[in-house]
Amino acid sequence: MKIGGHLDRYITREWFKVFFVTALGFPLVAILFELTDSLADYLSQGIAPATVALSYVYALPEKIFLVLPAAVLFATVFTVGALARNSELIASHASGVSFYRTLVPTFFSAVVATGIGLGLGEVSPQTTRLQLELLGERERFSQTKRFNFVYRAEEGWVYVVRSLDLIENEMRDPQLEREGTGPDYPTMVVQAQRASFTDSLERWTLRNGRLRMLAESSPEIEMQFDSLRLRSFTERPEDLLAEAKKPQEMRYAELGRYIEALERSGGDGRKLRVERALKIAVPFTCIIIAMFGAPLANAGHRSGSAYGVAIALGTTVGFLILLQLSQAFGTGGLIPPTVAAWVPNVLFGLIGLLLLQRVKT
Repeated sequence: MKIGGHLDRYITREWFKVFFVTALGFPLVAILFELTDSLADYLSQGIAPATVALSYVYALPEKIFLVLPAAVLFATVFTVGALARNSELIASHASGVSFYRTLVPTFFSAVVATGIGLGLGEVSPQTTRLQLELLGERERFSQTKRFNFVYRAEEGWVYVVRSLDLIENEMRDPQLEREGTGPDYPTMVVQAQRASFTDSLERWTLRNGRLRMLAESSPEIEMQFDSLRLRSFTERPEDLLAEAKKPQEMRYAELGRYIEALERSGGDGRKLRVERALKIAVPFTCIIIAMFGAPLANAGHRSGSAYGVAIALGTTVGFLILLQLSQAFGTGGLIPPTVAAWVPNVLFGLIGLLLLQRVKT
């Protein structure tokens, strides 16, 4: 037990050394390349060098989030590979510690990396917005108006709106329509000159319009009104705005609300649903990658460090290709978006289990 405890601490220490170097080193290299390519453009736009530097500090959380699986893979391959090359795995096995038991701190470290990834997934959207604002790639204030759009609401309602003003909480020339099914549930069409949203009531008030009720077997009913409130017309102005944002600018829950608003406005949310699922799937890739990389590192322990680099790079490239393919299938509607985000994890997880079973313990 004492040997196992010392070994656990040793493996954990060595694992996190490689992990942190990779998790910080890869983003810094990527930032260096980006700066080399774009610095002249930023300076020509009048952005101060200090502002550019601060913007890339804000970029770090998102970039670290994206490279976490690769960092886990490098940490696992190099740590386990070093144990095998130095015959430390043989020594631990002779002391009664199996290969699976030796991997416990590696898997525990991968779980910690998964937690870090989930945390970064919630922090990075805010820092990414700050980065885009500093570089002038995004306005500091959200869009406040929208014109000539269609919004598909709940309970079968469709809104056709000439203009929406978020500051005034008003819309002009709204037309609301709900398709009916018969005399007991007739088609309803509401037209008004304007509508205003009251925060205290959390409801829209339609003004100066008419309401028509249509049913095939019944005469049309039409009513004029000065003001009218519909029970179902409760969407907030910002929900109707459906402002265009990048997935990396939104947290998991925020992205979910945005997708719903976008789809009600007639947009296609499948690609964003894949991106939303990836906010959870990518951190959990850390566990899958550790399970996949450990037996491969043990199998090639006699080939030296070059073998470890080849495994890490080859696995990373293969995983990214599979991820791009599954994303394309999910965006195209060939498979459900959530399934598309998790397909690489499932396939690599199954391969990892097979490789672990073949390891001699």
